[in-house]
Amino acid sequence: MHIALFGATGGTGRQVLDQALAQGYAVSALVRDPSKLAERTGLTLVVGDVLDQTATTRCVQGADAVICVLGSHGSREPIEALGTRVILDAMRDTGVRRLIAVTSLGVGDSREQINWAFRVIMDLTLKPIMMAKEEQERLIKASGLDWTIVRPGGLTDGPRTGAYRFGRDRSIKGGRISRADVADFVLRQLTDPTFIHQTPAVS
Repeated sequence: MHIALFGATGGTGRQVLDQALAQGYAVSALVRDPSKLAERTGLTLVVGDVLDQTATTRCVQGADAVICVLGSHGSREPIEALGTRVILDAMRDTGVRRLIAVTSLGVGDSREQINWAFRVIMDLTLKPIMMAKEEQERLIKASGLDWTIVRPGGLTDGPRTGAYRFGRDRSIKGGRISRADVADFVLRQLTDPTFIHQTPAVS
């Protein structure tokens, strides 16, 4: 299976990339700075920005599925919705239908699954990013594609354990989860249709 990966140089994206290659998947990763990723068997680096339709379409071309783990950091305008809009256009242009995107618990109808303290932080300091994730989810749900939106809790750099909860049960709260475990769950969606057109939490 050939995966087009967006956000490969971020913390979760690197875990998705490492685990996907270890499982024998071929990966095309869009990167602005190719020096951030070492060349490896099964990996094709596509140089460009996700806001560049030509580069994004080139990354998606020939893929069986797209994994989007875009994240915002620094002073740059939140990229989640802007980049996802370009990715969706590329998928429609190339006929690729399967999309797995990572947003966050606290987005959309999962707000009550995070504790009050983090809700305050979201509202005060993360509002532009959370608004971008809200719009990202709206775009994906309206795309007509075979999408799954994965909503993780608070991310850590711990190891992959496989010991996490997942699903649509509202009792799953926004606790800590390693990026490695999020990547594990994301890659499982490639061969499991259970959560197509759903927004499972993972924590």
